[in-house]
Amino acid sequence: MRFSHTISLSIFCLLVTISTVRSVPPQPPVRCDQTGCTVSSAYGTWPDRKTCKAANITYPTTEEELRKAVAYASERNLKVKTVTKFSHTIPKLACPSGSDAMLISTSKYNSVIEIEPDRLTVTADSGVSLRELIDKVEAAGFSIGTSPYWEGVSIGGLISTGSHGSSWSGRGGSVHDHVVGISLVVPANSSERYAKVIRLEEGRDDKLLNAVKVSLGVLGVISKVKLSIEKAFKRSITYNFTSDVALEEIFMEHGKRFEFGDITWYPSRKTAVYRYDVRSPVNVSGNGVNDFIGFQSNPILISKGVRALEKSLEASKSESGKCTTADTTLAYKKLTGNGLKNNGLLFTGYPVIGNQGKIQTSGSCLYSSSFRIDVSCSWDPRYNGLFFYETTAIFPLPRFRDFILDVKKLRDMKPERLCGIDIYNGILIRFIKGSKAYLGQGEDSVVIDFNYYRADDALTPRLNQDVMEEMEQMAFLKYGAKPHWGKNRKVGFFGVKQKYGPNFDKFLEVKNKLDPKMMFSSEWSDEILFGREGLKYDGCALEGNCVCSEDRHCSPSKGYFCRQGLVYTQARVCRFSSAKVSMA
Repeated sequence: MRFSHTISLSIFCLLVTISTVRSVPPQPPVRCDQTGCTVSSAYGTWPDRKTCKAANITYPTTEEELRKAVAYASERNLKVKTVTKFSHTIPKLACPSGSDAMLISTSKYNSVIEIEPDRLTVTADSGVSLRELIDKVEAAGFSIGTSPYWEGVSIGGLISTGSHGSSWSGRGGSVHDHVVGISLVVPANSSERYAKVIRLEEGRDDKLLNAVKVSLGVLGVISKVKLSIEKAFKRSITYNFTSDVALEEIFMEHGKRFEFGDITWYPSRKTAVYRYDVRSPVNVSGNGVNDFIGFQSNPILISKGVRALEKSLEASKSESGKCTTADTTLAYKKLTGNGLKNNGLLFTGYPVIGNQGKIQTSGSCLYSSSFRIDVSCSWDPRYNGLFFYETTAIFPLPRFRDFILDVKKLRDMKPERLCGIDIYNGILIRFIKGSKAYLGQGEDSVVIDFNYYRADDALTPRLNQDVMEEMEQMAFLKYGAKPHWGKNRKVGFFGVKQKYGPNFDKFLEVKNKLDPKMMFSSEWSDEILFGREGLKYDGCALEGNCVCSEDRHCSPSKGYFCRQGLVYTQARVCRFSSAKVSMA
């Protein structure tokens, strides 16, 4: 499972361009010894900072081995979670319950990719990586219509959490809306050997398929995924770095006009970057590649330096230092086309034209090399590099304009307070089409992502964290945005089931039918799925595990008190104050 990051490197990293170096691949998400197995995310730390344990793990390589693994757990009433090769899901969805819990990894279940040219479909084992799938489809003369921007995901994992690109055209930007069939392994009774494979097809099994398309891993283990494909095409991209004036009026027309368009908004810099991204015929010249800066290999020493710089700016409460870094970041992105390369090696100017498979997704830091071992993905937890939160909110289209206006009001009070998110990638704005998936989006929507600094210690406050918290609460509470299932802090999921209305009940109906013993559920997946707010404790708001209602939920000893929002006054945020004043 994964999420699509939107990270940029800060000032140190901007001084070095790496275009041919390959990196140390990420470590596996599961490590076992004589005492059992430990499950981690790609970032090394779960939202609650607690270790996730399981008794053992199995690595099936065929569908029958996968069925037998589920049968083994079903017969013995064991809790089960599916894990993948990559594990980029931020919420603790992959963590099972119980000391005897079992893990099923799909990392070695990745040998089958079958293309049916006449039907314009491709069927893949759930452990197949996105990059492998794209390359196989492209080699046969076809293209996959959409994908997330980050390629470090498996096909089963990415659909389970609703991963997406950006498009209101055709089937839309969400990968699960391009799914036309799924095979799922579910528990069964003894007469069916304790587990069985059910095969679902679009138009025949829509009630079940609409639940399984985005399942969070709580319905069973996805075995195979069948996607619609298209005749091969290219894409042409131009980035327009310009003012954010009238962004609230322009965004809708931009989404309608450009099939794969997005917008990156740097609010503190009052800059919007409009991505003009449309399809082109395959006979148009161009061998461009999208090698997004944030997903490139970076020297480990530089990643450490970036983190050290940001920690020092936090400790000194240096807004000016963060703004300088944001300026340098933005200038470097403009100079390098944000990682676009006209010939696969260098950026020489717009437009950049290339095959869909080379443009739609990226992740060059994933791949190893025997020549260099001192580079990695910049967030690799082994090297103490970037460490961050990500908030991703999905807005019903009619509500997004007012959200932009509210953020502008918040920005205009003091733009420097938003430089912390512009060091990363500002606010990425994407477009996804209405979906029939029960846990998808019922209407055309706009998605925002923004990353921001996370402290090494859970009880350490962050510079201007109240601004990020106000934007977070503004999105999810004031405007009723839905959370991306594979991202977000815990507060993003509070009350989430009410946002899905009757579709949530339809999902639960299927869940109870396919997994009546709740083998695939855990307290952590239930926490996300049902959006329950737990007990509050001292400092719980600092990491987004609660919305503060008392000063103790922040860090009064370090000068952070619970206050109302500046624009959205119903928000409750942790704000720094040199003197304690009663909350209005």
